[in-house]
Amino acid sequence: MTTLTAPAVRTDRIEPARRSLARDTGIVMARELRPVLRDPFSLLFGMIQPLVFLALFGPLLVGSLGGSDGPLGDSVWQWFVPAILVMTTLFGTSTTGANLLFEFQTGAQERMMVTPLSRSSLLIGRALKEMVPLAGQAVIVIAVMIPFGFELHLAGAVTGLALLAVFGIGLGSFSYALAIAVRKQDWMFWVVQQTFLFPLMILSGMLLPLENGPGWMQTAAKFNPLSYVVDAERTLFAGDLSAATVTQGWIAVLITAALGLTVGIRTMLRSAT
Repeated sequence: MTTLTAPAVRTDRIEPARRSLARDTGIVMARELRPVLRDPFSLLFGMIQPLVFLALFGPLLVGSLGGSDGPLGDSVWQWFVPAILVMTTLFGTSTTGANLLFEFQTGAQERMMVTPLSRSSLLIGRALKEMVPLAGQAVIVIAVMIPFGFELHLAGAVTGLALLAVFGIGLGSFSYALAIAVRKQDWMFWVVQQTFLFPLMILSGMLLPLENGPGWMQTAAKFNPLSYVVDAERTLFAGDLSAATVTQGWIAVLITAALGLTVGIRTMLRSAT
Protein backbone atom coordinates (compact mmCIF):
# COMPACT_ATOMS: atom_id res chain seq x y z
CA MET A 1 0.00 0.00 0.00
CA THR A 2 1.39 3.34 -1.05
CA THR A 3 1.17 6.23 1.36
CA LEU A 4 0.71 9.62 -0.20
CA THR A 5 2.61 12.41 1.47
CA ALA A 6 1.39 15.94 1.04
CA PRO A 7 4.09 18.41 0.06
CA ALA A 8 5.26 20.58 2.87
CA VAL A 9 3.85 24.06 2.79
CA ARG A 10 6.25 26.80 3.75
CA THR A 11 4.80 29.13 6.29
CA ASP A 12 7.66 31.59 6.37
CA ARG A 13 6.29 35.01 7.07
CA ILE A 14 7.24 37.60 4.52
CA GLU A 15 8.45 40.63 6.40
CA PRO A 16 7.69 43.98 4.83
CA ALA A 17 10.74 45.84 3.68
CA ARG A 18 11.91 48.46 6.07
CA ARG A 19 11.37 51.96 4.82
CA SER A 20 14.25 54.39 4.84
CA LEU A 21 13.35 58.04 5.38
CA ALA A 22 16.29 59.17 3.26
CA ARG A 23 15.35 56.79 0.43
CA ASP A 24 11.67 57.78 0.53
CA THR A 25 12.59 61.46 0.61
CA GLY A 26 14.80 60.97 -2.43
CA ILE A 27 11.94 59.27 -4.31
CA VAL A 28 9.53 62.12 -3.54
CA MET A 29 12.14 64.76 -4.34
CA ALA A 30 12.93 63.13 -7.71
CA ARG A 31 9.23 62.92 -8.52
CA GLU A 32 8.75 66.61 -7.73
CA LEU A 33 11.81 67.66 -9.72
CA ARG A 34 10.79 65.80 -12.88
CA PRO A 35 8.22 68.40 -14.06
CA VAL A 36 10.66 71.21 -13.28
CA LEU A 37 13.34 69.68 -15.47
CA ARG A 38 10.81 69.21 -18.25
CA ASP A 39 9.98 72.92 -18.10
CA PRO A 40 13.36 74.70 -17.95
CA PHE A 41 11.77 78.07 -18.70
CA SER A 42 10.19 78.25 -15.24
CA LEU A 43 13.50 77.23 -13.70
CA LEU A 44 15.37 79.96 -15.60
CA PHE A 45 12.75 82.54 -14.69
CA GLY A 46 13.12 81.65 -11.03
CA MET A 47 16.89 82.15 -11.29
CA ILE A 48 16.54 85.51 -13.00
CA GLN A 49 14.05 86.89 -10.51
CA PRO A 50 16.49 87.47 -7.61
CA LEU A 51 18.93 89.12 -10.03
CA VAL A 52 16.23 91.55 -11.11
CA PHE A 53 15.49 92.31 -7.47
CA LEU A 54 19.16 92.96 -6.81
CA ALA A 55 19.42 95.21 -9.86
CA LEU A 56 16.39 97.33 -8.96
CA PHE A 57 16.43 97.42 -5.16
CA GLY A 58 20.13 97.07 -4.47
CA PRO A 59 21.18 100.47 -5.93
CA LEU A 60 18.61 102.18 -3.71
CA LEU A 61 20.26 100.62 -0.66
CA VAL A 62 23.73 101.60 -1.86
CA GLY A 63 22.60 105.18 -2.37
CA SER A 64 20.68 105.56 0.89
CA LEU A 65 22.37 103.20 3.37
CA GLY A 66 25.86 102.68 1.92
CA GLY A 67 28.96 104.82 1.84
CA SER A 68 30.90 106.38 4.68
CA ASP A 69 27.79 108.14 6.05
CA GLY A 70 25.40 105.21 5.76
CA PRO A 71 24.62 102.68 8.50
CA LEU A 72 25.80 99.78 6.30
CA GLY A 73 29.03 101.44 5.13
CA ASP A 74 30.71 99.65 2.26
CA SER A 75 29.14 96.26 3.07
CA VAL A 76 25.74 96.81 1.48
CA TRP A 77 25.99 93.81 -0.84
CA GLN A 78 27.38 91.61 1.95
CA TRP A 79 24.27 92.59 3.91
CA PHE A 80 21.73 92.34 1.08
CA VAL A 81 22.74 89.26 -0.95
CA PRO A 82 22.14 86.73 1.89
CA ALA A 83 18.76 88.35 2.49
CA ILE A 84 17.82 87.79 -1.15
CA LEU A 85 18.61 84.09 -0.77
CA VAL A 86 16.40 83.92 2.33
CA MET A 87 13.63 85.70 0.43
CA THR A 88 13.93 83.20 -2.43
CA THR A 89 13.62 80.32 0.03
CA LEU A 90 10.66 82.00 1.68
CA PHE A 91 8.76 82.43 -1.58
CA GLY A 92 9.69 79.00 -2.92
CA THR A 93 8.88 76.80 0.05
CA SER A 94 5.81 78.75 1.20
CA THR A 95 4.13 77.93 -2.13
CA THR A 96 4.74 74.18 -1.84
CA GLY A 97 1.10 73.75 -0.93
CA ALA A 98 -0.02 75.26 -4.24
CA ASN A 99 1.39 72.23 -6.09
CA LEU A 100 -0.45 70.00 -3.64
CA LEU A 101 -3.75 71.73 -4.42
CA PHE A 102 -3.27 70.86 -8.08
CA GLU A 103 -2.59 67.22 -7.16
CA PHE A 104 -5.82 67.12 -5.17
CA GLN A 105 -7.66 68.10 -8.36
CA THR A 106 -5.97 65.42 -10.47
CA GLY A 107 -6.13 62.67 -7.83
CA ALA A 108 -2.33 62.34 -7.70
CA GLN A 109 -2.24 63.01 -3.95
CA GLU A 110 -4.63 60.14 -3.20
CA ARG A 111 -2.38 57.79 -5.17
CA MET A 112 0.65 59.01 -3.20
CA MET A 113 -1.13 58.39 0.09
CA VAL A 114 -1.66 54.69 -0.63
CA THR A 115 2.02 54.09 -1.37
CA PRO A 116 4.28 52.72 1.39
CA LEU A 117 6.27 55.97 1.43
CA SER A 118 6.68 57.44 4.89
CA ARG A 119 4.48 60.45 5.57
CA SER A 120 7.46 62.54 6.65
CA SER A 121 9.14 61.97 3.29
CA LEU A 122 6.12 63.46 1.49
CA LEU A 123 6.74 66.71 3.35
CA ILE A 124 10.54 66.75 3.37
CA GLY A 125 10.90 65.70 -0.27
CA ARG A 126 8.58 68.43 -1.49
CA ALA A 127 10.36 71.11 0.52
CA LEU A 128 13.86 69.98 -0.47
CA LYS A 129 12.82 70.05 -4.13
CA GLU A 130 12.63 73.83 -3.78
CA MET A 131 16.23 73.93 -2.53
CA VAL A 132 17.60 72.62 -5.83
CA PRO A 133 16.65 75.78 -7.76
CA LEU A 134 17.80 77.81 -4.75
CA ALA A 135 21.28 76.29 -4.96
CA GLY A 136 21.44 77.22 -8.63
CA GLN A 137 20.20 80.71 -7.87
CA ALA A 138 22.77 81.11 -5.11
CA VAL A 139 25.62 80.20 -7.45
CA ILE A 140 24.42 82.65 -10.11
CA VAL A 141 23.74 85.49 -7.65
CA ILE A 142 27.11 85.13 -5.95
CA ALA A 143 28.97 84.88 -9.27
CA VAL A 144 27.27 88.03 -10.53
CA MET A 145 27.81 90.03 -7.33
CA ILE A 146 31.50 89.21 -6.76
CA PRO A 147 32.64 91.85 -9.31
CA PHE A 148 30.56 94.41 -7.37
CA GLY A 149 32.45 93.76 -4.14
CA PHE A 150 30.67 90.77 -2.63
CA GLU A 151 33.13 88.50 -0.80
CA LEU A 152 32.59 84.75 -0.97
CA HIS A 153 33.38 82.67 2.11
CA LEU A 154 32.76 79.14 0.88
CA ALA A 155 32.36 77.37 4.23
CA GLY A 156 29.93 79.99 5.45
CA ALA A 157 27.98 79.91 2.20
CA VAL A 158 27.59 76.12 2.28
CA THR A 159 26.52 76.22 5.94
CA GLY A 160 24.09 79.01 5.14
CA LEU A 161 22.45 76.96 2.39
CA ALA A 162 22.17 73.98 4.76
CA LEU A 163 20.46 76.21 7.31
CA LEU A 164 18.04 77.42 4.64
CA ALA A 165 17.28 73.82 3.67
CA VAL A 166 16.20 73.00 7.23
CA PHE A 167 14.14 76.17 7.38
CA GLY A 168 12.55 75.29 4.04
CA ILE A 169 11.48 71.88 5.38
CA GLY A 170 9.56 73.51 8.21
CA LEU A 171 8.01 76.24 6.10
CA GLY A 172 7.13 73.82 3.31
CA SER A 173 5.43 71.54 5.83
CA PHE A 174 3.30 74.42 7.10
CA SER A 175 2.40 75.24 3.49
CA TYR A 176 1.49 71.59 2.93
CA ALA A 177 -0.79 71.61 6.00
CA LEU A 178 -2.44 74.84 4.86
CA ALA A 179 -3.19 73.37 1.44
CA ILE A 180 -4.86 70.33 3.03
CA ALA A 181 -6.92 72.53 5.36
CA VAL A 182 -8.28 74.74 2.53
CA ARG A 183 -8.41 72.17 -0.28
CA LYS A 184 -12.17 72.70 -0.71
CA GLN A 185 -11.64 76.46 -1.00
CA ASP A 186 -8.23 76.65 -2.65
CA TRP A 187 -8.37 80.44 -3.11
CA MET A 188 -7.98 80.71 0.67
CA PHE A 189 -4.46 79.32 0.36
CA TRP A 190 -3.18 82.48 -1.32
CA VAL A 191 -5.08 84.75 1.08
CA VAL A 192 -3.48 83.16 4.13
CA GLN A 193 -0.06 82.79 2.50
CA GLN A 194 0.14 86.44 1.45
CA THR A 195 -1.26 87.65 4.77
CA PHE A 196 1.57 86.02 6.70
CA LEU A 197 4.36 86.29 4.12
CA PHE A 198 4.86 90.02 3.81
CA PRO A 199 4.67 90.91 7.54
CA LEU A 200 7.26 88.20 8.19
CA MET A 201 9.52 89.69 5.50
CA ILE A 202 9.25 93.27 6.69
CA LEU A 203 9.63 92.42 10.37
CA SER A 204 12.75 90.34 9.69
CA GLY A 205 14.89 93.27 8.53
CA MET A 206 15.35 91.46 5.25
CA LEU A 207 14.96 94.47 2.98
CA LEU A 208 15.65 97.37 5.33
CA PRO A 209 17.42 97.51 8.71
CA LEU A 210 15.11 97.78 11.70
CA GLU A 211 17.60 99.42 14.06
CA ASN A 212 16.17 102.87 13.36
CA GLY A 213 12.56 101.70 13.13
CA PRO A 214 9.86 102.27 15.73
CA GLY A 215 10.11 100.37 18.98
CA TRP A 216 7.07 98.20 18.32
CA MET A 217 8.64 96.90 15.12
CA GLN A 218 11.89 96.04 16.88
CA THR A 219 9.92 94.23 19.59
CA ALA A 220 7.86 92.32 17.02
CA ALA A 221 11.07 91.32 15.19
CA LYS A 222 12.29 89.54 18.33
CA PHE A 223 9.32 87.17 18.08
CA ASN A 224 9.80 86.61 14.35
CA PRO A 225 11.86 83.45 13.68
CA LEU A 226 12.69 84.72 10.20
CA SER A 227 14.67 87.61 11.67
CA TYR A 228 17.05 85.14 13.35
CA VAL A 229 17.42 83.25 10.07
CA VAL A 230 18.28 86.46 8.20
CA ASP A 231 20.84 87.51 10.83
CA ALA A 232 22.42 84.05 10.80
CA GLU A 233 22.70 84.06 6.99
CA ARG A 234 24.40 87.44 6.97
CA THR A 235 26.85 86.27 9.61
CA LEU A 236 27.59 83.01 7.80
CA PHE A 237 28.10 84.67 4.42
CA ALA A 238 30.49 87.05 6.15
CA GLY A 239 32.60 84.01 7.07
CA ASP A 240 31.81 83.76 10.80
CA LEU A 241 30.54 80.27 11.66
CA SER A 242 30.73 80.48 15.45
CA ALA A 243 28.87 83.69 16.26
CA ALA A 244 25.92 83.71 18.63
CA THR A 245 23.61 84.82 15.82
CA VAL A 246 24.40 81.59 13.95
CA THR A 247 23.43 79.50 16.97
CA GLN A 248 20.21 81.47 17.33
CA GLY A 249 19.50 80.93 13.64
CA TRP A 250 19.93 77.17 13.96
CA ILE A 251 17.63 77.10 16.97
CA ALA A 252 15.00 79.04 15.02
CA VAL A 253 15.12 76.76 11.96
CA LEU A 254 15.14 73.55 14.00
CA ILE A 255 12.07 74.67 15.96
CA THR A 256 10.39 75.72 12.71
CA ALA A 257 11.17 72.35 11.12
CA ALA A 258 9.96 70.37 14.15
CA LEU A 259 6.70 72.32 14.43
CA GLY A 260 6.13 72.25 10.67
CA LEU A 261 6.61 68.49 10.40
CA THR A 262 4.40 67.86 13.42
CA VAL A 263 1.57 70.02 12.10
CA GLY A 264 1.98 68.75 8.54
CA ILE A 265 1.97 65.04 9.41
CA ARG A 266 -0.99 65.37 11.77
CA THR A 267 -2.99 67.31 9.19
CA MET A 268 -2.14 64.73 6.53
CA LEU A 269 -3.18 61.79 8.69
CA ARG A 270 -6.45 63.45 9.67
CA SER A 271 -7.28 64.17 6.05
CA ALA A 272 -6.78 60.51 5.16
CA THR A 273 -9.31 59.27 7.70
